Amino acid sequence: MPESVDLSSPSLYINREISLLEFQRRVLEEALDDHNPLLERVKFLAIFGSNMDEFFMVRVSGIRKQVEAHIMEVFPDGLTPPEVLAATRKLSLELYGSALLCLNKKILPRLDKAGIHLMDYRKLTETQAQKADDYFKEVVYPVLTPLALDPGHPFPHISNLSLNLAIVIKDKKGNEKFARLKVPDTLARLVPIKRSSGSARKDGTIPYHHYFVWLEQVIIANLASLFPGLQVVAAYPFRIIRDADIQIQEIEADDLLETMQQSIRKRRFASVVQVEIYESMPDNIRELLIENLEIRQNDVYVLPAPLGLSSLWQVYNNVERHDLKFPIYHPVVPKVFKNASLAGDIFEVIKRGNILLHQPYDSFLPVIDFLRAAARDPNVLAIKQTVYRVGQNAPVVEALLEATERGKQVAVLVELKARFDEESNIGWARMLEQEGVHVVYGLVGLKVHCKVIMVVRKEGEGIRRYLHLGTGNYNAVTSLVYEDIGLFTCDEAIASDITDLFNHLTGYSTKHDFRKLLVAPFNLRAGLEKLIRREIEQVRSGHKAHLIFKVNAIVDPYFIELLYGASQAGVKVDLLVRSMCCLKPGIKGVSDNIKVISVVGRYLEHSRLYYFYNGGQEEIYIGSADLMQRNLDHRVEVIFPIESPSHVQHLRANILDAYLRDNSRARMMQSDGTYSRLAPKDKENKMDVQEWLMTPVPQKIDIRPVKSDHEI
Repeated sequence: MPESVDLSSPSLYINREISLLEFQRRVLEEALDDHNPLLERVKFLAIFGSNMDEFFMVRVSGIRKQVEAHIMEVFPDGLTPPEVLAATRKLSLELYGSALLCLNKKILPRLDKAGIHLMDYRKLTETQAQKADDYFKEVVYPVLTPLALDPGHPFPHISNLSLNLAIVIKDKKGNEKFARLKVPDTLARLVPIKRSSGSARKDGTIPYHHYFVWLEQVIIANLASLFPGLQVVAAYPFRIIRDADIQIQEIEADDLLETMQQSIRKRRFASVVQVEIYESMPDNIRELLIENLEIRQNDVYVLPAPLGLSSLWQVYNNVERHDLKFPIYHPVVPKVFKNASLAGDIFEVIKRGNILLHQPYDSFLPVIDFLRAAARDPNVLAIKQTVYRVGQNAPVVEALLEATERGKQVAVLVELKARFDEESNIGWARMLEQEGVHVVYGLVGLKVHCKVIMVVRKEGEGIRRYLHLGTGNYNAVTSLVYEDIGLFTCDEAIASDITDLFNHLTGYSTKHDFRKLLVAPFNLRAGLEKLIRREIEQVRSGHKAHLIFKVNAIVDPYFIELLYGASQAGVKVDLLVRSMCCLKPGIKGVSDNIKVISVVGRYLEHSRLYYFYNGGQEEIYIGSADLMQRNLDHRVEVIFPIESPSHVQHLRANILDAYLRDNSRARMMQSDGTYSRLAPKDKENKMDVQEWLMTPVPQKIDIRPVKSDHEI
């Protein structure tokens, strides 16, 4: 293909939605993989189910809105919205089919042999059925609310992600009636039917056998008690997914917090984008649902049982069979922190040199200790932090509250628009505000996604600013499963940049000429472009050039064209992309020099690293931004340089190169958008990068920290 090829040609792009579904396929492959422990395979099915729910709530709902608004925008790959809907439906049905076949034909039989029994009500013994029926009478029955459908009772609202029963009943005259019953999501979907079900016994021993039955089956078996004097003809389960992509009219909103609360309420009543049913549901009931839910025939997905694979989280979380899970890994507290007390030593440690943390291999505790030390240190004057996702039980927020109680000035930017964490963040924002914290609720038109903490400390006659900057959220729970990198520093230039950033976020500052940081939406796009073009110039000058990007997604068309141009110029481009990748590697004359690898495994790959060979003076930037329009143009993101030579060497040798050597968890992207899983070649040692990173330090490539650097 000649160099003059049009790099914006649709033939060079993969549709974003299809690429995202291909990621779901890679997640599903982990459930299919016999090498993974059995309950981990169950977990991957649950993750797949949750991911697919979100895909329909956010991505499919967005495409449907375009179709309904008659927006015939052509995407970079050349597809129109109706074509994308058709393609995603076909691929989704294929993936659902594979997932449920895997569950029913492979995993459930093996669970049964392992002593974990997910029973069909019809196959229960008489004793088991009696226990299930007793549970229904004592616990389930009082919660249920059957809703009739007739001229006096309009079709009821059906909430998002709810499992329901469409019930056909007959009165004494033989007239058929219809009722809807919600399967209560306040109760466990899988009902324990034996004392050994669940976690450890009172005596501390772990049960071997666990027996469960599906809640909806227990309800169906006992429907007669809900309709005395009537005949229950049949009951058909169905599951609803609604549009959850909140649209916020910020321009007209005086109070962003109130606007978010209204938007969350609207989400519960948003339009239906998917209805899941079984083949057994007759046409007249299907048509009743289609008409009353105001959906199209193609919004109905006929699937095998069970509906809602995300319910399998209950099995993984509640069954304590560690022999069927990955071996427990305890994150390491780096040596440099082990002797740092909360009385102020942690600041002395950071003052002596920058420190990298790599979760989940390194512990998240130093970040919590950093905030706790700041709260208790009499010399600390102020703490400023961005909060995106901190979860329900948040030690980070507790430390901020303690700091306020101790008289520190605390300012927190709580991003209320963090999708699916809005309600949690609103709760934290209210609590922080009530305790006297200065709370800012994000920015109009921008989502604040950067991860930064700044502690201002009085030292002698002046002050020093201590920072933590990272690629991931300040969430102690997800830090155990999300792979992220963070940096502790008190670098003055970076501290000045972060001060300017907070002044912009909390006030009216328009200062955007940052010293070292690349900040979206101000200088990040231009900064990354400049660094990529520098590599292109290196090649044109006859020198070696190499780019390695580790990100979650590459979607932005401009950067895809730029990477194509770099490949054409002769730059070696290695892309470690967990999820969506809309460029095509390996196309002759366009992307010959581009390799795309996706690693899916025990931990969620989440860090973003940007490596530039730079004529041998290697540079690495890390931060919160992916190569997507939303990150580059519609969010506040921070990418920061790693300036310690030993840290650059460590990130290159022990992380980026290690990922590129993976031949077990890695999938190589083909030019058609599909992926092939790598395997060790003849006489080649197995390399599972996540396992390798959990091994003791001596097995890593040896690096010698330069003076003033700390052990990694």
